[in-house]
Parts: sequence; structure tokens; C-alpha cells
Amino acid sequence: MKKLKLIISLFVLTIFIGCSDENSDINLDAVGAPTNISALTTVTQDNSGNVTFLPRGEGVTRYEIYFGDGTVAPNEVNPGGTTSHVYTEGVYQAKIVGITLNGKRTEVIQEVVVSFRAPENLKVVITNDLAVSKKVTVTATADFALFYDVYFGEAGNPDPISVNNGESVSYIYQEPGVYTIRVVSKSAAIATTEHVEDFTVTLVNKPNTSAATPPNRQAADVISIFSSKYTDVAGTNYFPDWGQAGQGSSWAEFDLNGDKMLNYINLSYQGIALADNTSINVSGMEYLHMDVWTADLAKIETSLISKTNGEKPVVKDLVANQWTSIDIPISAFTSQGMTVADIFQLKFVGTPWAGGSVFVDNIYFYKTPSQLIALPVDFESATLTYTWTGFGNASFGAIPATVITNPDKSGLNLSNKVLKIEKTSGAQVWAGASLNLESTIDFSKGTKVKVKVWSPKVGAKILYKMEVSTSPKDVNGNPTVFVEVEATTTVANAWQEVTFDLTSSGAFNTANLYDRVILFPDFGVNGTGAIYYFDDIKQSN
Repeated sequence: MKKLKLIISLFVLTIFIGCSDENSDINLDAVGAPTNISALTTVTQDNSGNVTFLPRGEGVTRYEIYFGDGTVAPNEVNPGGTTSHVYTEGVYQAKIVGITLNGKRTEVIQEVVVSFRAPENLKVVITNDLAVSKKVTVTATADFALFYDVYFGEAGNPDPISVNNGESVSYIYQEPGVYTIRVVSKSAAIATTEHVEDFTVTLVNKPNTSAATPPNRQAADVISIFSSKYTDVAGTNYFPDWGQAGQGSSWAEFDLNGDKMLNYINLSYQGIALADNTSINVSGMEYLHMDVWTADLAKIETSLISKTNGEKPVVKDLVANQWTSIDIPISAFTSQGMTVADIFQLKFVGTPWAGGSVFVDNIYFYKTPSQLIALPVDFESATLTYTWTGFGNASFGAIPATVITNPDKSGLNLSNKVLKIEKTSGAQVWAGASLNLESTIDFSKGTKVKVKVWSPKVGAKILYKMEVSTSPKDVNGNPTVFVEVEATTTVANAWQEVTFDLTSSGAFNTANLYDRVILFPDFGVNGTGAIYYFDDIKQSN
């Protein structure tokens, strides 16, 4: 047997050597250690104590199974293979080792319970998945059990799925409805313990997550119809009565943890109407954007309606149970002979007709900007609007933050425009102002940030912070992915340039898509009414 293993190893080595010229770029050292190592452990129900291991993992070329009962030598198992071992009654700590082609190892300890008593105190939890339609998850635990079988009760699928005691298993049904689910808990004993339950499998007919947050844009580059990100066209009616009820359709506003979206139920057709005598000219825009979620519609037809020459449709496919981001070129409408200078309505049609519901968010027209707010920021553009949002005054409202004419054109800073932040009397120690960027930061241009600062005093701490605005929010509604670095002023009543080394923060990651800059003047000190000026926010090495 040893000779056979040696021959196989030499054969494999020969293959790799023979292919070296064609795959010279393969770097085995770069192959990572195996992940998600586990084993399905099943036992024969005959009081023999014969346990079978089916090891599983990612990136594995072979497994070693240490049985944990004093047996020294492991059994080797190829991916997809099994190995068996006879135990006496007891509880054992088996070790499952996954090994890569380059010899990297990952090991896990897995408890193996061998009992000749039937499982007791069987507890079964069956739940519908909140995000995926018709997906059911079963979790079962029992004393003295090693594993359990689940019969999901769907016609055409009579075979059970086996899973370790205490772990979960999921199954997606073809259709919603009531199914008889049977759970059979097994130990090494001949006797088993069962749980039978009639369970209602449901459709997921509403999203449990919001659509992606739209990017930061200049007001001139977007015309918003429905979006919390931008300013919507005033007076828009999102649920005009066009007789949809006669088609079995209805509508509602859906609120997902404060994120409001339009819900068109059993969508046949639905309109959006601008205020009376209101139309918009979208000829200067490039795209119509919207985000659509559905559990059951295959397509959505979107029409712009012009006062001049009526409506023209564009049809887009939808993906069930997830947000579909749709960008329709304005040219898709104008190529049909449509005038888009006087749009006063939009219309949606579902496929199949009145056959399902949609949730729609972030409906807006946009164009690619000719100029972006991005680092470096110098406030000198005549076309960009630098909207700084102040926060943290004595009553937790905004502090003043505006771009003004440079009040001290001298020394290091002879530019025309600067940012003025007033840390008002009694302002919070963390008061400051933020600016949304329209392009994420490219760190190939440097991992340090330099800022020109005018401070009324020496020793003022300036905190520089960058956030990923779309990252998950904390309990205060602030993004949880950010980096912040402090610097201290060394001169008063004059311009100086301070440097923030982002790499000094353990939270910094060049892979993060930072799109918001925040400045905190005199950080850590309550406001006294002092005024700070900032300019020329730029990267450097």
C-alpha cells in the first residue's frame, strides 16, 4: 500500500512538473488554508457504535480524521469520501483536519456522542426564511442524539436530508402551502425519536433590506421623483387613481425601519403624476434610475408620458427576492420618437398582468457630472456646490458651516474660497461639519491627507474623519465603517498645513470606499463661539 501511495504521489508530481511551462504563474504558496471544515457524523442504529464521518470543507485536497478515543493514527479521506469507526458508548472529541495541496492545515474539534439510548427531549424549531421565498430552516436538538434526518414532505423528494444534532438544514419548496415535515432524531440505539409537524411554507412578499443608497450627486445632475437621498419634484402624486382597482390592483406606502418605498400590489398598471400644470425637462439627463424588489413578477414595463406625444415603454427583467437596480438610457425613449422636454407622468406595468407586487424606490433621472466633488477639495470651482452639513450645537442641532471668501489671504493660503466652521457657544465636544464626496477616494494617490487650517489658538485638536456613508448604521444612525486621525495646531490666527496619516489608525483600509469627509475643530472641547477656517483638503504620500 505504501508503494501504491508513492507511485500516485510521483504521478501527481509529474503532472505538475509537466504542466509547469503552461502554468508558470501558479503560486502554490499563495493558496490559503482550508475553510469551513466540518463533518457530518452518522451512526448505524444497531447498538454497534459504528460512526461514519463525511468531512466537508473548502480548498481541501485531503482530510485526516482523528477519532478522539485513543486511536493514534488518523484515517485519511479524499474529498467526497467517508470513513467509519467503531466506538464504545461515550462522548468523544474527534478532530477533523483539512489539508490543501501546499500542505496548509485547518482543524476543528467535533463532538461525537455515541449512546445506546434512544434520543430524548427532542426539540424542533421550523422557520420560514424572511428573505427567500418558500425557504424553510429546521433545527433539531436532543439528548443522546448524534444526528437527525429531515423529511420535508414535498412530492417527488422523498429522501431525507441528514444533519448533525443541533445544526440547521434548509430547503426551498417549489410552491408555498402546508407540508408535513418529519424529523427523525437518531443515536446509536435501534430506537429513534420522531417529531411530525404540519408547517405552512410562505412566500416572501416584501423586502427585509433597503435598496442600495444612491451616490452623492450635485443638484444640477439629478431630477428626483421619489428618493430620500435627493429633493423630489414637489407635489408629486405617487398613487393617482387611474382605475387600477378594477384590474385587481392597489397601492400602499411601505415603511422598512424608516425607509419608505412605494408598494404596487397585484400590479397591472400604476401611474405617478406630477403636480397639476407641472412637467420636467429630462433632455439634459442621461438615465432614468429606479430600484425594484419583487417576489413574483418577471418583468416591469416603465413608460415616460409626455404632454406633446404621449407615452413610450421600456421593459426590464426582474430578479425575484432581491433588489433589481435599473438604469434606462433616456435614448431608449427618444429613439422611439418621444419628446422628453415635457414629462408629466410615469407609468408602470407588471408582467404577468396583475400577477404580483413590486416595491419601488429611488426613482430619479441623472446625468454623468462634468465635474465631481472629490479629493482634492479647494472650494474654487464656479460650478460645484460644496454643501457642508454642520452638527453638534448646544441643542444637538447644526453649527454654521459655509464656504466663504478667504478672510485672511496671506502666508500659505492665497486662495479665494475657504470653509468657515463656527463652533458655537456650548457646542458639543464632537461638533463639526461633513461633506459628501461624489467620488470615492483613490489611495494610490496617497494615504496621508493634508489640510490648511486657520485656528484662533495654538493647541487646538483637529479631528479628520472619513466615512463609508452606505455602511451599516450604529444606534445613532452613523456609518460603522470609518477612519479618524487627529492633528494639533501649532500657530494661532494664521494659516498652517496639518497632516493626517491615515495609516496610523488601525481602522484604516484602502479597500473601503470612503465617500464622506468630516472635520471636527477643537475636538474634545465644548464650543466657545470660536471660528475656524479650512482649505485645500488633499492627499499626499
